[in-house]
Amino acid sequence: MFKKIFALVFLLKISMGLQAQMSDLPFTEFDLENGLHVILHQDNSTPIVAVSVLYHVGSKNENPNRTGFAHFFEHLMFEGSENIDRGEFDTYVSNAGGVNNANTTQDRTFYYEIFPSNQLELGLWLESERMLHAKIDHKGIETQREVVKEEKRQRVDNQPYGTWLSNSFERAYHVHPYKWPVIGSMEDLNAASDEDFKNFYKKYYLPNNATLSIAGDIDIEQTKALIAKYFSDIPAGPEVTQPDIVEPPLEGPIVDTIYDNISLPAMFLTYRIPAQTDPDIYPIKMLATLLSGGESSRMVKKLKNEEKLAIQITNFPMNLEDPGVSFMIGLPNMGIELSALLEGVDQEIVKVQNELITDREYQKLQNQFESEFIQNNTSMVAIAESLANYYTYFGNTNLINTEIEKIKNVTKEDIRRVANDYFTPDNRVVLFYLPKQQNQ
Repeated sequence: MFKKIFALVFLLKISMGLQAQMSDLPFTEFDLENGLHVILHQDNSTPIVAVSVLYHVGSKNENPNRTGFAHFFEHLMFEGSENIDRGEFDTYVSNAGGVNNANTTQDRTFYYEIFPSNQLELGLWLESERMLHAKIDHKGIETQREVVKEEKRQRVDNQPYGTWLSNSFERAYHVHPYKWPVIGSMEDLNAASDEDFKNFYKKYYLPNNATLSIAGDIDIEQTKALIAKYFSDIPAGPEVTQPDIVEPPLEGPIVDTIYDNISLPAMFLTYRIPAQTDPDIYPIKMLATLLSGGESSRMVKKLKNEEKLAIQITNFPMNLEDPGVSFMIGLPNMGIELSALLEGVDQEIVKVQNELITDREYQKLQNQFESEFIQNNTSMVAIAESLANYYTYFGNTNLINTEIEKIKNVTKEDIRRVANDYFTPDNRVVLFYLPKQQNQ
């Protein structure tokens, strides 16, 4: 009985939290004279604060002969600064009861700390040190060069199917810098000089190329004063421009076979889709959920559970600043050829292209996306990141309060249209992964 009561109370708390998130999320935003954009969200319900900085630099900003720099800096920026000894960045955070991390995409590099709220000033100092005078020296570069090499060995080279993402992007793009992987080329990193890394830092790690986003138990005016104290004297640099390279259409399917150190074959489909700011992204995301979002989705029910063609089937679009991609991944059942699984996938897509989804499916999608949208903004660091993303990519921070309406406005006709516009054989890369022994 006690367990049932506890579960009921727990669910009630979740429900109350979701209802609170349904109301508009307040925020304050402004620019410092050096161009740093600041976004503040005050939530005093728990004594936690998330301090984050988004730098508008990702792998697409790299020199084609010096790939991997954006991801490399994700590691290098923890080396320390003029006032933080080597390796002490994490120590400051952990000693204050906090956690920190960072991640890199094709379009940006994101750093954050989560602290007890009385450590807000520490977080601001740490990030200002990183922005003003990070430690970019030979020892740190050599240390992190080995760290990145080991990461590539573990996550890519020695992982089954570890190369599928890089192989997919390489074939889906021919001129746009999305064509190389975020982790970059080890040859490029080995060939880079200390000066190359210093120049990258000077070019992109600037206040006028960054968004400082803070969410949690703060006082807005006090936080503004602290931000001015730690960031206002950091000098701006030259304006950073984003690549304007336009990738031409695929104009025909690309099909290739990769022999890998695997025991089970797999299929990876890559469809070209618009940038994340395009209105078509909303019905594209709904289409992905319709097809493989859970056990009751169309492909999972038909191809996995009924026809037994697949032991796993999934698909998902990537959020990218420039026109991007949506992936479909399938592992065939024992004795099933990849060509048969591909045919099954195509049949399910054709159904969406020819027939409107049912009212029940449509309402379920609306419910799923509303719930997902709310749950994605329930932690302080998630809110801080969402605010920074909306400002950086859309130029509209208030989308955190209004984007749900764009989702609600997607129609069944929109879902059918994007299925016809983007999910065609002429607009995709097909990679068949087979065990190496089949190539002998």
